[in-house]
Amino acid sequence: MANELLRRRRQSMPSPSGSGEPMTRLELAEAVNRHIWSVTGTRSTIDVETIGRYERGQIQWPGETYRLGLRAVLGAGTDAELGFRPTRRGRAAPSPAAQTPETSSSRPHDNWLDALGPTTPANVGWPEVEFIRETTRVIATSENRFGGAVAAEMATAQLRMAVGLLQARAPIDVRRALFQAVGNLAGVVGFSAYDMNNYAVADRCYELALWCADEARSTSLRASVMADMARKTIDLGRPQDGLAIVDAAKELSGDLTATGQAMLSAWRARLLTKTGQFTEARTEVAISDEWFSKRDADQDPPWLGYYDEAEHQGSIGRTRLPLAQAGIDVDDTMNRLEAAVSLREATYVRSLTFCRIRLSTLLVSVGETDRATIVAQAALAESPSVRSSRMREEWAVLASAAGSTRSTTARELHHAAANAARTR
Repeated sequence: MANELLRRRRQSMPSPSGSGEPMTRLELAEAVNRHIWSVTGTRSTIDVETIGRYERGQIQWPGETYRLGLRAVLGAGTDAELGFRPTRRGRAAPSPAAQTPETSSSRPHDNWLDALGPTTPANVGWPEVEFIRETTRVIATSENRFGGAVAAEMATAQLRMAVGLLQARAPIDVRRALFQAVGNLAGVVGFSAYDMNNYAVADRCYELALWCADEARSTSLRASVMADMARKTIDLGRPQDGLAIVDAAKELSGDLTATGQAMLSAWRARLLTKTGQFTEARTEVAISDEWFSKRDADQDPPWLGYYDEAEHQGSIGRTRLPLAQAGIDVDDTMNRLEAAVSLREATYVRSLTFCRIRLSTLLVSVGETDRATIVAQAALAESPSVRSSRMREEWAVLASAAGSTRSTTARELHHAAANAARTR
């Protein structure tokens, strides 16, 4: 029996070529091979015929690594969403067109274990889970204070240690919490890499986080990781791919809270703006605001703790910034960015600096150069120790905006922002 779920899922994905056509079997095969390489470090050679056999139902239960790659590329939460069911033997025959990756490394966490040796305990309990949670909080705070470049080495070492615990025995409830904690840590480490434009490491961490989310049966964690994956597509010039990822995340059901829904809608609005769908983006902003009004922080999991009022207003302000610079919804955008600055705790240095830079960019764009300079000076003063590729890019945007305005103050602001873009 043909696997219509898989075929429809593929055809719902846009072609990475930008043609506007659905993803082809060849494009899916190539994308899965890339994912498997980035996650396991092993080569696979899934081809058009292999995908065809899957869609025709000739292979009903591909190998574990192949299923991992297909879930990741197609944004599926489970194998069942792709129409896969275990055979009576519980496994599929290997594809004749592919070398079986499972023979060397079948799971995302295997690649993290090379340096652990005998230090992994035989059994783990709640203390280990809480230790990982606290480690994640410390890394996330440090990463926001100093930037991804400074936090990367410590974060990677801690993730390697945490992944080793997944090999230990644990009660079912502890094991689920452990996978959630490790998945959250992997997402934080991935974001640190993303902050420095190290996309290869970020991808590897995100794949690990997705696997952990699936093992923990956590829709919320999966959706949060997918949002970070969609964020990266903007930097790569593929926002349409990001839309497909966010739309797949929004279709997930389970433990998504109102905060999670607000976060996904905020990102969907930004991606719609990036693809020129401004009316749809405005509608999505309203949806995000509505979800956020229903937020109950006590119900949110740890990985959504960052998405508070300051983050929400800053995210929407950033989404609206290009339109505001063109004179559309200026007051609302200004109010949101000002709220983000006033609400953001000083310990979140990078986030606060981002908000100030964007506010300064809007101010100089609407002719309020003196205020823009004051805001930019505050951003420069509060973030001398932050090392972030993304922040340098934000300074460059401000420099460009100031450079297009003819005034002595604007020229001074342009030089200060351009210098920050080169040196920070």
